[in-house]
Amino acid sequence: MAEREVRWQGVSRHRLDYVVQPVSDIATIRSILAPRVEYTAYALGQLEPALFPRTRWFYARGTTGTGLVLHSRGGLGDATFVLGDPDAVSAILSIHPGPAQTYATCQPQHLDVLRKYYRLANQQPMIRMGVTRAAFAPVHTHHTAVLSGIDIRKVNALYGSEGGPSYYIPEHIDSGVYRGIVADGRLVAVAGTHVVSRQEGVAVVGNVFTHPAARGQGFATATTSAVTEALLEYCDHVVLTVDPNNTPAVAAYARLGFREVCQLVEASAARRDPSGMGSSIRRIRAAIRGRKYDGSFVSLHD
Repeated sequence: MAEREVRWQGVSRHRLDYVVQPVSDIATIRSILAPRVEYTAYALGQLEPALFPRTRWFYARGTTGTGLVLHSRGGLGDATFVLGDPDAVSAILSIHPGPAQTYATCQPQHLDVLRKYYRLANQQPMIRMGVTRAAFAPVHTHHTAVLSGIDIRKVNALYGSEGGPSYYIPEHIDSGVYRGIVADGRLVAVAGTHVVSRQEGVAVVGNVFTHPAARGQGFATATTSAVTEALLEYCDHVVLTVDPNNTPAVAAYARLGFREVCQLVEASAARRDPSGMGSSIRRIRAAIRGRKYDGSFVSLHD
């Protein structure tokens, strides 16, 4: 990624200027993400060789600082992740807003920026919790079974037990770490992962679910413990995301040694410019203006 000096002389105090560049060098991306590993764990996981080809990364630097945007495509849909200075993130999204429909992850300070480019739905404040090997306190109150793609019908039946659809495929289970509890021949609880990266040494625990008729027996804690224990054998950083209002879950994770490390927001996002015409025009103009900077030159007005 070229780093030519950007000269802002004579720029109005009310204009914010940025150079936006695509980033494809894994080492460069890693260096940006690593200082905030608990927040960026999911993005770091996308550096895995099997996942990286399905990602697009953009970096901005300018008046107020730097920002990074990731657009990724996975088996369960598109996702967008943002990091850094909100105005720098805005500069990126103004010309690279990503797919028409996506699932956005940001921190609270990014919300106003995301609302400029997307209509947000199902907006959910969350807390990110992380655990280390030294802090982990496993529980073995229930026997847990290793799940694989061959169990996909049981997994989808469990996730769909409250009436919603479940679209997991065997590859989702086989590419992650999943543990379940079986009672009377039926899968009644499961915990798994959103992403696992042996290469980066990070994992995001998720997809924790217990059948409504089996709740209150510690099954979620036991399956989460089993997944975390397996991950900590080769991951230095294991994190999960939880609704802060779900106090039983927060308490259960705390008993396992997880501690809050940051706040974030997750939301379904629909691009305000569905056709992409506006961003395409801005992208062309920014590319012309930014040729001498080896990138796209974006100006925002505060």
